[in-house]
Amino acid sequence: MTPLKLLEENNMNNKVIETIGLSKYFYDPIKFQVLKEINMSINHGEFVSIVGKSGCGKSTLLYLLSTMDTDYEGQLLIHDKLVTGQTDKELAKIRNENIGFVFQFHYLLNEYNVLKNIMLPGLKLDKLNPDEIEHRAYGHLKTLGMEDQALKMPNQLSGGQKQRVAIARALINDPLIIMGDEPTGNLDQKNSDLVFDIFSELTQEHNQTLLIVTHDIDFANKTNRIITMEDGHIIS
Repeated sequence: MTPLKLLEENNMNNKVIETIGLSKYFYDPIKFQVLKEINMSINHGEFVSIVGKSGCGKSTLLYLLSTMDTDYEGQLLIHDKLVTGQTDKELAKIRNENIGFVFQFHYLLNEYNVLKNIMLPGLKLDKLNPDEIEHRAYGHLKTLGMEDQALKMPNQLSGGQKQRVAIARALINDPLIIMGDEPTGNLDQKNSDLVFDIFSELTQEHNQTLLIVTHDIDFANKTNRIITMEDGHIIS
C-alpha cells in the first residue's frame, strides 16, 4: 500500500461519526426543514462543541447523531458503519456500545444509589459480569473524586456532584464518543469549570472523543473545535 493510500485509510478509520447530506423536517403545524444537508465528521480523540442561537438545530442534530431520532434524510455513519436504516434493536445495541450521554439534567434514578446508577448501562449491555462493572464504576468515581459518595442516594448530592455521577455513568461502557446536550447549563460557574476540566482531562489523558452542544461560548472556546450552526446549516 502506498503512503498516500495508507494515510487515506488511517484518516477514514479515525472518524468516529460522519454525516452525509443529513436533513431533518418537522411537520407541526406545517412542514419545516430544521436541518439542511449537514455534512460533518468527528475524529477520534477530538473535543468538539456545537454552538448557535436557540432554534438553529444544534440539539436536533445531536439527537440524530445519537441515533435516538431516526426520522431524517441522508446518511449517518458511526465508526465507518452505516447506521441509517438499522432496526430499533440494532440501534439500541449501537448506542449502548458506542455512545455515552450527559444531559443538562442528570437523570439519575432516585431509587438507586450512586454506584448502581453508574452501573446500570453496563448491566444493560451485559458484556461484563456485575463484579467487573462495579469495579469499573468505582474506578470512574475515583477518577472524578467521588469514590466516597458511592453508596449515597442521588438526593444526598449537590448539583455538581450529580453531574459528575452522570459523566461516570456515560463512561461505564467505554464509549467511542460522549455526547452532551448543555451539560453545564444547570450549573454555577465553579461547577461548569469543573465539568469542563473533567472533559478536557478525558480527551487529553484517555483520548476520549467528546461532542458537546452548548450555549456557553467560554466553554466552547476552550474546546479543540467549534461547529457553528445557523438556520439548520453548519456555517463554520
